[in-house]
Amino acid sequence: MTHLSFVLTADGSKTLFNEKVGEHYHSRHGALQESIHVFLKSGLLFYLDKNKANKASILEVGFGTGLNFLVTADYCTKNDIPIHYTGIEAYPLDEKMITETGYNDYVSPEVWESFLKNYPAALSKPVQINPDRSLFIANSTLMNFRSEHLFDVVYFDAFAAIHQPEMWTIESLSHLCNYLKPGGIFVTYAITGELKRTMKSIGFSIEKAPGAPGKREMLRAVKS
Repeated sequence: MTHLSFVLTADGSKTLFNEKVGEHYHSRHGALQESIHVFLKSGLLFYLDKNKANKASILEVGFGTGLNFLVTADYCTKNDIPIHYTGIEAYPLDEKMITETGYNDYVSPEVWESFLKNYPAALSKPVQINPDRSLFIANSTLMNFRSEHLFDVVYFDAFAAIHQPEMWTIESLSHLCNYLKPGGIFVTYAITGELKRTMKSIGFSIEKAPGAPGKREMLRAVKS
């Protein structure tokens, strides 16, 4: 994977730069901060609080380095919240690159070591990271993704629309959101007029939530 290289972001955590796409996997203003703010706090924790729920199923588009999963699994392990987590990733990273992220600095040794041990198997079947937290990584494009399950929360972490426009079309988002339960939460780091119109047109109520460092706002949407 010679087209991928590590970059240090403003909060001290690493991200990857994809030379072929011309885009970073996470915000250069802080990979860790973005993951916690956009996906964990504005996505999962918002869902749990809004629905007075004590467990959740999560679908992530763009599993990448696994950072969003790791911070989510670590929080849920510490707070005894069961989760079933599915990631969609067309181009999974190899184990060596996952190890070199340095994300072990931000999660418990239990979560990190179990993630590394089970990462290869998770690319073909659901695995247990610990007793109440499972992981499956679908090695698939978004439009080829199929699942028998519906999800409570979608983490939409695709590359920006300027670099990967096919991920942000009404066709792609409609296909994805077929797997979200009514009342489910869709969150992403981006917010544009086109995205808001698209989400409204496929049956979502939307809101502009405060963005992570470097972005004033982000989009959160609730499926009607």
